[in-house]
Amino acid sequence: MLQLYFLRHGQTPFSLENKFCGAGTDAPLTPEGLEMARAFAEFYKDTKWNVIYHSPMERTRVTAEIITGPRKIPMRKADGMTEINYGKWEGKTVEEVDRVYHDEHISWTADPAWYPPTDGEAATSVAVRAFSVIQEIRDEFDDGKVLIVSHKATIRISLSALIGIDVGRYRYRLACPVGSVSVVQFGMHGPLIEQIGDRSHLSDRLKNLPGT
Repeated sequence: MLQLYFLRHGQTPFSLENKFCGAGTDAPLTPEGLEMARAFAEFYKDTKWNVIYHSPMERTRVTAEIITGPRKIPMRKADGMTEINYGKWEGKTVEEVDRVYHDEHISWTADPAWYPPTDGEAATSVAVRAFSVIQEIRDEFDDGKVLIVSHKATIRISLSALIGIDVGRYRYRLACPVGSVSVVQFGMHGPLIEQIGDRSHLSDRLKNLPGT
């Protein structure tokens, strides 16, 4: 059976400070974020990956490169797995956004499926582009393990769409802490979530770092 591993990249300066960091912000990993990538690579060093997908963002590409290392695992860039576009909210804290774009923030908080961030992207749009990548993978592979290095919102939206959760509730139904992995198995009865937000590959120090 095919298993998809959705890995959220490690810590960035923006996740550390709990700031909106989407497709419009190509943030690098912090030293701790790099440690998280190395910890995942070590924990899963004996796992045979069919291929590793990553978004166009530096933080996922670097994570994927660390994981493949000398193993020469095929890597593919997937535009559809990039983070949601936060528009004018990029780089701002929740408090700043609520102060400057209060009405839009209230609408987005209530239903991000249809109310995007100011000049940003709705969750439904993310679901469509991410699902196309997942379908591409399923068309190519019947079994084995595929790693997708992506982002907090995109992973939660993808999981919601796969198992029939209202995409507008993705922020309130699924956890995706920094550096975590979620696993979906595709069997005869459809997608089954085997793990969600797992961080057993990280040390206690890395798990307890501040930020989101």
